[in-house]
Order: sequence, then structure tokens, then C-alpha cells
Amino acid sequence: MNGKSLEGTVAIVTGAGRGIGRSIALTLARNGARVALAAKTEAQLGAVQAEIEAVGGQASSFPTDVSTEVEVVALIRDTVERFGRLDILVNNAAIGVFGPLVEVTTELWDQVFAINVRGPFLMCREAIPYLKQQERSFIINISSVVGVKGYVDQGAYSASKHALMGMTKSLAKEVHQDGIRVHAISPGGVDTQLIAQARPDLDRSVLMQPQEIADIVLFLVTRQGNAVIDEIHVRRSNSTPWA
Repeated sequence: MNGKSLEGTVAIVTGAGRGIGRSIALTLARNGARVALAAKTEAQLGAVQAEIEAVGGQASSFPTDVSTEVEVVALIRDTVERFGRLDILVNNAAIGVFGPLVEVTTELWDQVFAINVRGPFLMCREAIPYLKQQERSFIINISSVVGVKGYVDQGAYSASKHALMGMTKSLAKEVHQDGIRVHAISPGGVDTQLIAQARPDLDRSVLMQPQEIADIVLFLVTRQGNAVIDEIHVRRSNSTPWA
């Protein structure tokens, strides 16, 4: 283990089986957090748990569909029963539907909102009573550049991330006095399966890596002082500044 800045804390990371979620889970664990890994695919969670344990970290896998209320309730309950507390919630699980809005079926629209909006809502609602018990705790919502912009063929995905941003802003004010810091990270192109699906034309060599987002999460949950960063926008180095 390279550092122990999160020694004694407990984190839940959704979408932890691959991509950004995997990198976040590994990074938190390397720095001392005990991590509850949540995603739909049990085999992927098992692989990440094995990686964490191989470097001396602690993790447990909880196969979970974050859009299903009973499964979210069980995830939060089982995490606290397993580890005794909850300090950090990272809402990372997300799906995308890409194509002209007129071609998006109602079923697909509802599915995107179920995972990308209903999921974080359920996770936050169920986690907050436990997060309140800590002197300092965190909710980090992984949004997207499309949560503040609109792109062709990303109407459903963009709408869901705009909704997530609206919820994040309101929630931050609601729990501010409880010592819970609510952050949003809005990255541009990260080298994951999601962007490969959305933008197959992109040169993957110029994309950000999942570890770069994980490093930002670690910065947010370990920094000291009175300054609070509500939202972080992250872009590719070859994209236009302030665009």
C-alpha cells in the first residue's frame, strides 16, 4: 500500500467493475479505504476485489442494479454491516444511448434515466443517514461534459447527466450543514467502453485515462482546509480550452 490517508474510512463505488469505477475503487483502497464494490456483473467485481486484496487492501463485492430500490437498500445495509460505517459514496455507474433523438425508443430513454438518474438518487437517499454519522463525509457524482453541454446524437445521455447535475446542486445545499460534501466531476473524453460506443471516430491515444479521474476523486476526499470544490470540469489536453 502506497499511502494510508484514508485509513479507517469506508467507500462505496458503483460501476466498480471496469473503467473509471475500477480505477476509483483501486485508488481509494490503495490509500487505506475499505471499499464496497457495486456493479451488475459479479465476475468483474470479483476481479477488482482480487486486485485490491493483492496489494493488501480490503474490499467486498455486492452485485447490484442501482436502478432497483430493493437492491440499493440491501447494498447500503450490507456495506454498513460488513464494514461498520460509511464515509464516501461515489456514484459512477452509468449507461449511454447514442443516436438521433427521434430514433431513441421510450424503453431506451427510461433505461438511461433509470441507471443515470434514479440510481444516484436511490444511492444518495439510502446512504445519507450513515454519511451524516461521520464528522466529514463525501458524495461524488461522476457526471460528464454532456451534463453542461449538448452534443449531436447524445440527447438521452445528455438529458440524464443534466438531471444528475441538477440533483447534485440541490443535494449539496440540503446536506451542507450535516458535514457532507457533495462534488460533481464532469469529464470529457475518457478511454472507456462508453466513449468507444459514443465516439468510435476518436483517436483513443488522446483520451484521458480512467486513472486521471480516480486521482481527482482521491484529491477531493483527502484534501484539507476550508476550501470546497463543488464541481470539476476535466477536458482532454487536445480539446479547446473553455469551449
